[in-house]
Amino acid sequence: MRALQTVTLLLATLGAGLMAGLFAAFAYAVMPGLGRSGDRTFVQAMQNINRAIINGWFLLPFLLPMPLLILATVLAWNGPGRVALPWILAALVLYMAGFFVTSGVNVPLNNALDKAGTGEGATDAPGGGSGDGSRRDRLKAARGGFERRWVTWNIVRALAHTAAFGLLAWALFLHGTAGTA
Repeated sequence: MRALQTVTLLLATLGAGLMAGLFAAFAYAVMPGLGRSGDRTFVQAMQNINRAIINGWFLLPFLLPMPLLILATVLAWNGPGRVALPWILAALVLYMAGFFVTSGVNVPLNNALDKAGTGEGATDAPGGGSGDGSRRDRLKAARGGFERRWVTWNIVRALAHTAAFGLLAWALFLHGTAGTA
């Protein structure tokens, strides 16, 4: 039972850490870098990132910590690692908050941006004209409706996942020392 608790808590901590790192990297490097780009480059880059990120290397550490945290909660409740239970529960709440920010805000914004044409092989909407000005206006509008809100909520989820990671690291420490007392 103790070994299962340890492995569950360790894997949940690693997953939370990977997500915290990813979202933090977007907050302090990716989005500020893209923010210096023109509208077309910004929209194209974000569309490409949003399509590329849906893969097992992202989905596994993003989705797996939630069931692991639920299992860790049950195991801590019924097992020898009960001292870590409040920290695991707090981490679960924060991880879920970050998860719901991602699924409720960032993903819908990604989906809306994905529908914005970049002008490559795309035709303008009927009645919108076919000139470069119209295309630039659409890209500017797409970026305007995306960037500030996405960046703000990305910081929120980065903070939530970072705090969850810290709490899980502490819970893992407490769990480890609980068996030695």
